[in-house]
Amino acid sequence: MSVTAVATVPKTTASTAATTPVVTAKKTLGSEDFMKLLAVQFQSQDPMKPMEDTAFIAQMAQFSSLSQSQTMTTEMAKLSANQALATANSYLGQNVTVSDGAGGTATGNVSGVQVGTDGPRIVVGDYTYALSSVLSVQPPTTTATTGA
Repeated sequence: MSVTAVATVPKTTASTAATTPVVTAKKTLGSEDFMKLLAVQFQSQDPMKPMEDTAFIAQMAQFSSLSQSQTMTTEMAKLSANQALATANSYLGQNVTVSDGAGGTATGNVSGVQVGTDGPRIVVGDYTYALSSVLSVQPPTTTATTGA
């Protein structure tokens, strides 16, 4: 859930004292915000008609579910990043064909893996490629050796 807060902050300059509205960036509601809203709800309820237990329990269950969903989303992102790294590592030493981003392809041996903010990239020759650009993977070519 996103909200945009608008606050009026007095802004004083040397020539005039003017009040201008300041728009703050969108903010996601968190557990602290939920607890503040719940406290205000308790303070402003009618003492003759207090909030029912079932409504309070339902709100707590929704909050708990939201918290667990956020945790699961974070853990799934970590799992996806780890899987991408494992995939990149499995390409080491393999011959790959990758899309070069300009409509062509490049083929070569994967000599390394670089990890950056956008995830792992494989090193083929002098260039790095995203895992999504891999078109095919073949085992490395081996040269036959004969013993004397």
